[in-house]
This record gives sequence, C-alpha cells and structure tokens, in this order.
Amino acid sequence: MSDYASFGGADEESAEIKRLNAEVEADPDNFENWEKLIRACEGLEGGLNRNSSPQALATLRDSYDRFLLKFPLLFGYWKKYADLEFNISGPESAEMIYERGCASITNSVDLWTEYCSFKMETTHTPHLVRELFERAASHIGLDFLSHPFWDKYLEYETRQEAQDNIFTILKRVIHIPMHQYARYFERFRQLCHTRPLEELVSPDVLARYRAEVEAEAVQFGIAKPELEIERDIRTKIDASFYTIFQRTQTETNKRWTYEAEIKRPYFHVTELEHHQLVNWRKYLDFEEAEGNYQRIVCLYERCLVTCALYDEFWFRYARWMEAQDNKDEEVRNIYMRAATLFVPISRPGIRLQFAYFEEMCGRIDVARDVHAAILMKLPDCVEAIVSWANLQRRQSGLDAAIEVYKAQIDSPAVDIFTKAVLVTEWAFLLWKVKGSADEARAAYEKNATWYADSRHFWQKWLEFELEQPTNAELEAQHAERVKAVFAEMRAKSRLSPAVKQELGQVYMNYLQQRGGKEAMKEFLLIDRELFGPQSVSPITKAKLSKESAGLPELDEATRVKAERRFYNYYELHMDPDPNAQGPASFD
Repeated sequence: MSDYASFGGADEESAEIKRLNAEVEADPDNFENWEKLIRACEGLEGGLNRNSSPQALATLRDSYDRFLLKFPLLFGYWKKYADLEFNISGPESAEMIYERGCASITNSVDLWTEYCSFKMETTHTPHLVRELFERAASHIGLDFLSHPFWDKYLEYETRQEAQDNIFTILKRVIHIPMHQYARYFERFRQLCHTRPLEELVSPDVLARYRAEVEAEAVQFGIAKPELEIERDIRTKIDASFYTIFQRTQTETNKRWTYEAEIKRPYFHVTELEHHQLVNWRKYLDFEEAEGNYQRIVCLYERCLVTCALYDEFWFRYARWMEAQDNKDEEVRNIYMRAATLFVPISRPGIRLQFAYFEEMCGRIDVARDVHAAILMKLPDCVEAIVSWANLQRRQSGLDAAIEVYKAQIDSPAVDIFTKAVLVTEWAFLLWKVKGSADEARAAYEKNATWYADSRHFWQKWLEFELEQPTNAELEAQHAERVKAVFAEMRAKSRLSPAVKQELGQVYMNYLQQRGGKEAMKEFLLIDRELFGPQSVSPITKAKLSKESAGLPELDEATRVKAERRFYNYYELHMDPDPNAQGPASFD
C-alpha cells in the first residue's frame, strides 16, 4: 500500500485519503466507499498529470489496483485508468492497463473496442493492430451487441484502404446473429458486385455453378458468351448469400425476444430484478437447446458479467461445461473465477463444489486446501467442516474424519453452538459408518452438559434414539432411553419454552404411536406442563415470574446472544466437573 503521508504539503488531502482508505478497509464490499476513494485520488494536487508528485501517483495507482482487483468487471474504470496512465506515462503504460482489463473482463465489447481504438491511434504498424482486432474478435465477435467492435474494425481497414480485408470481415459478419446485422449484409452485397468470382465462393462451388449455367445453356441449344455466364454465376452466388442472410435474420429474431428483456448488460453491485434473472435462465435454456458450443459459451460469459454475484449461474455454467467432453480445465477455470473473484465467501457452496470436482479429478490435496481456505475465513462454517470430514473419511478412513471433528471442536475460533452440531455429526459417523450405536450414545451422554443449550444437539440425540432398531423384547429398554433423553433435555438445557414445546411434541408423538399401556398418563402430564394454561404450566409460571419482576421478554436473536453470554459465564464459573478441561472426548 502506498505511503500517503503527504502530497506536496497538502495535509488536508493526506488526511482525507487516509480516512477514505480506512473506510474501504473496514468495509471492502461497500462500493460507494471505493468510489469516493477513487475520486479523491484523482483530484489530488488539483488533478493528476505527468508533473504530479510520485507519492500522489503511487496513491492513485494503488487505489485503482485494489479497486479493480475487488471489482474487475467494471469496464468503465479500466478505461479511466488507462486514460490516466496515458496522460501520466504514455501509451506503453496505458496499453498495460488495457491488457489487464481485457484479461479481467474478456467478453466486454466496450473495453475491447476502446482498446482497439487506442491501438489504432497510437500504433503505426498495421499487423500489430490487426492482431489485436483478431484477438478481440475471438472473445467478443459473436456477441449480439458486438456491432461497435465490427464497425471499428471496418473503420480501421477503410483507413488502410484494404478493400480485400473489408470484404473478408464482412463475409464473416453476415453469418453472425446480432443487432444491426442487415446493414452489414447490404454493404457486403454491394462489395460482391466489384469482387472477382474467385473471391466470392470456393473453387468447388464456383465450378459447380459454372457447370449448372453451361448445362442450362446447352439445354436450350444456345451458346452464352463469357459475360453472360459470369452474370448468371453471380446471380446464383447472390442467391446463396441471400439464403445466408435469411438464416442470420431468423437466428437474430429468435434471440431478440431475450435480448430485448436485458435491461442491465453490465456488472453492478446492486441486485438484479427477479424478471431479469428469469430472462437469463430462459435465454440460456434456449441457447443450450440450439446446441452451438461457441454461442453457448459466449452467452454464459455475458450472463456472468451481469450476474457475477449470483452463484446459481456459476453452478449452472460449471455443470453444463462438465457435461461436455474433455473440458476439465475449462470447468476448473469456471470454479476458480467464481471462488477467487466473484461469489462472496459467505456463500461457500460453490467452493465446496470446486473441492468435489478436484477430488473427482484425483487432486485430493487441492480439495483439502479449498476446505481449509473456507475455514480460514469462516471458522464456524458447519457445512465446510462436515464436508472436509467426509472428504477425509472417503480418502483416508474413519479415523481421519474424526480427527477433523476433534480439531474443530478443540479450536477456540469455533462457536460453542457450532461445536454442538459437530458433536452430532461425529456421533453420526460412529453410528452409521462404524456401526456402533453404543459409542454414538456415549458421545451424546458425555457431551450433554457442555452443549445443553443447543437445540440441534437435543434434536439429533432424540432422533438417534427414536431410530434405533427394536423388537418386543427390547421395546421397554428402547422406551426408557427415549424418555431419558427427553428428561435430560428438560432438566439440563436452557432452551426457550417454544423449543422445548417443539421437542416435547416429538416425544409425545412417540408416546402416542409406540407407547405402552401407561403411555397416556405421561403424555397428558407433559401436555399439561408444556402446553397448559399459565396456572398449571411450570414454563408459563416461570414466564409470569419474570414479568412480575419487571424483566422484558427477549426476541429470539437477543435470547440467543444472551444464552451464549450466559453459557460462557457458566463454563468459566460453574464447571460441573472440577477435573474437566473441556468437552468430553470420544476416546
């Protein structure tokens, strides 16, 4: 990061830049803060130019570099950055910015067109300019709105008075379904009248047309002069080109329905309207049904500029690409772009999918690294921890999976309620994978005190006991175990009354469906205590007592925070086991 201690003695500017930079670092996803920082840097010392101080120029470049690393799809800012570099350091520096920009947003018609225009004005070596135009055409030539680029390409060749190249370009463009396709065909058709027959069609096609014309003449018993033969051949060629025009027109009209609904073809951090997302889904469905690989890829790349922050389209692109033959590198590139640039880490699903893909490809270490990278930013991400444990189980066995859970449960960075979920996942492995219900039950029993405030813990324990196999001989023992879990929950947990009622309803359903002769006695007792009026319900009595003491009712979010703070205090000052050092081990 630049040292912006001073800019030509302007302490006020220095302080403002520091303040804006601090705001950006505190909230790097806030687009408005970035915009303010960029504007402030551009205005340093009254406006930057080649005579500005090195400190101011370094600050500007640092801000732009960080901004465009965060938001690489903003083609307008790449253009502004390139213009600034041109004014400050000349064409070489500007060209480097254009190269970086076009590598970051490879399908931007606007940015490629600006780059080609810049190259036209600053480079006097035609083959270098043409190479750039061809590079651009490979990325954006099929775009429905690529006409500004093709216009610029034709403008350059017109300046060069290269009629052959103009004709070649137009011959390519008339096949592309796009906006303003008709005017390109009209220009192409006019040029056809001035070009030799050999340039219009391949030698095989030309020979076939000549043979047809001559056969027609023989049929009528006349000998046509060469000029008439050429005229008739041109008529056939013109008809074939018109067929191409009609096909292009049809393909354009098919896409126009979807194109007309695209209201924001560029990237922005604000959300898209629902109907815009629906339109992109339908457009992709259509193009995939058409079956042209190049056009499908082109549309996906366009979609993922506008919808870059929506992971559903990254999932869809990767899944479609996986269905193509020998496209592992392309799939990997899609996942890497999504994971490293666009989809927020707060939505780890695409990263986990990336890990599964790498595991499928045999790159197990990469899959592990992806999981580790998620947990560096989201240490409480249950989905990532469970996924990692299952990766280890698949590749290295049950003990390796248990080591993952053990490390995360012991980690101080993991929330106590997350740890409770991990305990249930650990018990699930012992039960379903190892096949030991006794070890799984011991895991729940040993950790009931530590995670008594977790609804998930009690729900999973209750489900575990309910799903145990039983028969007439074991039914009594089974019932005692289910009852014991419910009793433990009521006695040890500080769950809210509403949660206790929900879990109680599960146990009451069990009593109805599988209970013995005396089951209804217990059923009605629990029903009265959990759901009865205030005068007979222990829960509502406790609530009334709290109200009479002037204690306010807490909403669910506040209650959870309070429970967490209370649990921390309980853990420090009311340890139920004087010799315990932490949650019970599974060993």
